[in-house]
Amino acid sequence: MRRARRWSIALGIIALLGAGAYLFLARSGAAPARTSRSPAGGRAPAAPVMAMAAQTADMAVYLSGLGSVTPLNTVTVRTRVDGELTKVLFREGQIVRAGDLLAEIDPRPFQVQLTQVEGQLARDEALLRNARVDLERYKTLVAQDSIPTQQLDTQVELVRQYEGVVKTDQGQIDNVKLQLVYCRITAPLNGRLGLRLVDPGNIVHASDQNGLVVITQLQPIAVVFTIPEDSLPPVLKKLNAGVELPVDAWDRDQRQRLAAGSLLTVDNQIDPTTGTVRLKAIFPNADGRLFPSQFVNAHLRLDVKRGATVVPTAAIQQSAQGTIVYVVKPDCTATVRVVKVGVTEGDNASIESGVAPAELVVVDGADRLREGSLVALQPGPGAPAPRRGS
Repeated sequence: MRRARRWSIALGIIALLGAGAYLFLARSGAAPARTSRSPAGGRAPAAPVMAMAAQTADMAVYLSGLGSVTPLNTVTVRTRVDGELTKVLFREGQIVRAGDLLAEIDPRPFQVQLTQVEGQLARDEALLRNARVDLERYKTLVAQDSIPTQQLDTQVELVRQYEGVVKTDQGQIDNVKLQLVYCRITAPLNGRLGLRLVDPGNIVHASDQNGLVVITQLQPIAVVFTIPEDSLPPVLKKLNAGVELPVDAWDRDQRQRLAAGSLLTVDNQIDPTTGTVRLKAIFPNADGRLFPSQFVNAHLRLDVKRGATVVPTAAIQQSAQGTIVYVVKPDCTATVRVVKVGVTEGDNASIESGVAPAELVVVDGADRLREGSLVALQPGPGAPAPRRGS
């Protein structure tokens, strides 16, 4: 009994001390300024959070797919005549334009052939002129009945024969001149040169497989990417209606946009193994940021949703209720809203239902909240100034 009496006195003293300490702290202003009721009946402190106001903005509807940069044209430059490669006039990696001189083949063998066929042409032209003179004489003699008509006919055919020989000689001259033109190897298109495949001094042939150098067209350039077959009908509808569909090329991490272009065409079949279809977009590539065989993420803008309610994607949470956001009410308490998310673009998402424009949604600190939790707004990028509830 004595021991129980002592414990009762001790507990009473502790309770009195606790009450006195609480009153002292309350009077000195050290007690919490704002609390909320806890499930156990106590007061929970306000949770610090960052919030941003829902905005009204236009949201683009994109179809995304992994793609590869593909040149519109790639040409292996080869010689069209056989001979010694005497000059290489390009640098590896050089940007060239169509018609630029790249290399030269020794032209002397063809110059000799040209002299020969020109001499043969001169001889055959002389024979043709003589045959024509004889033809005029035979016509006069036949009119005088001095020679038989058969001799005149033979002369007529001889003139035609010489005319054919002269045409053949002229064709040979044109052919040799063409070979001389082929001795000067020029760029067939604008583009970037690859590595040199043959050194000067080598004998090259028109039948060589490797060629001299490869030219790849960089401006414009194409990107081939894939989209699911279920997304194909709206794309074809826009394309067949003549609508130009913008396409953006992003880097592998989708952090930086590399180039802007437009959709060129759609492949003529769907890959049955993957259920995807290939699309080709064309890009001006004026700054050369797209390079052949480079992997990119292609974003095809299919439509624009006007006047959508937009919130940061960081505000969207998943719970047993579904997709939710925490909305800060005017009395600085949080309430749970079940939302329907529409399209997402970058760090923003459109909300089709559940949140109205200008309402504050929690973007940081939502893991500490529940329905009715008291919040203390913290300053941050795009957040409103902190405010205190009543």
